[in-house]
Amino acid sequence: MKQAHSVTVDQCFGSYWSGSAPNCWSYDFIIDTRTPAEFQLDHLPGAVNWPVLDNHQRATIGTMYQREGAFKAKREGAILVARNIASLIEQHARALDKHARLLIYCWRGGNRSGSLSTVLARIGFRCDVLEGGYKAFRRWVIEDTAKRAKQLPIQIIAGRTGSGKTDLLRQLEAQAEQVIDLEALAKHRGSLLGEEPHLRQPGQRLFESQLWFRLGQCRPEKPVWLESESRKIGMIQIPESLIEGMRTSAHYQIEVNLSIRTKYLLKHYQHWIDQPEGLAGQLKKLKPFMNLETFDVLMTCLSEGRLTDLVSMLLERYYDPLYDRSMSKNYRACKQVIALDSLEPSAIRDLASSLRRGSPGSTSDQHLINI
Repeated sequence: MKQAHSVTVDQCFGSYWSGSAPNCWSYDFIIDTRTPAEFQLDHLPGAVNWPVLDNHQRATIGTMYQREGAFKAKREGAILVARNIASLIEQHARALDKHARLLIYCWRGGNRSGSLSTVLARIGFRCDVLEGGYKAFRRWVIEDTAKRAKQLPIQIIAGRTGSGKTDLLRQLEAQAEQVIDLEALAKHRGSLLGEEPHLRQPGQRLFESQLWFRLGQCRPEKPVWLESESRKIGMIQIPESLIEGMRTSAHYQIEVNLSIRTKYLLKHYQHWIDQPEGLAGQLKKLKPFMNLETFDVLMTCLSEGRLTDLVSMLLERYYDPLYDRSMSKNYRACKQVIALDSLEPSAIRDLASSLRRGSPGSTSDQHLINI
């Protein structure tokens, strides 16, 4: 008769991996037995939610435990768990291949994961139970992220707002380079106007789990490309260990003239152009950070529909000085300056190819590349 086996986070996630979760760890399914609310906040990459107790049931049993003692809470909880497991088997387990390998976890103690894994193992499925559950995984994410951030050879793409940095990262990835797009993970473009339409930022823990997974896909023998970021992307905080690695790495500084960047931003921020009232509300948040005359001119440009003048002034008077101060303060490692006279896809593609052929680890103080 088969039994579930206990495995540690190190046994599961201690190496590098490729591909998507959970197959990259040789599991067919990772099953999270916590409530839907717990699952939504964060979960193991690739996990599916089989809640042994739902949100209301867990809260009810927790209250009963506090007010009426452990015995009654466990008794009533067992009734609910048994019913729910029967339903889960009926809904999900019938479709599982009998040779499927399963990793099962709950919050910490193993009661919920242990209950489900016992039944599944007795049926005949190969089940591993994550020792320490989600809480152990969460500690591992923090510690392992710090370790991997130190091991990986980070290369930074820098440049003022509208310099095509994200497009360059995407092109590098298309050319088989290792890329971590922090703004894509955070679902935010990283500035006051960086909120993505129809997208909600993930919670901090979920972002960190997704970042950890991407770090684990990167090999230390190849460079890992990231964009120069501040500590926060919208409401998301980049882990300190990664920020330190980014700020001490050599970087490529893309320089593009103001008119090209203005045209680029008008094309890529169409969602703000289409809702001028929303844009006006965002611009008002800048009022404390610029002189009144500049702010009034910006609002006049918006009201008159002079969007090219608006974007150009916003870059020249606010974003560029802010970015330059941040880079001067935080990214002091050696840089290579790359002058671009176009942000057309062909130019970005040629630049990515040039970077791949070059020496990303170079520490020359200044170098000008004309593409």
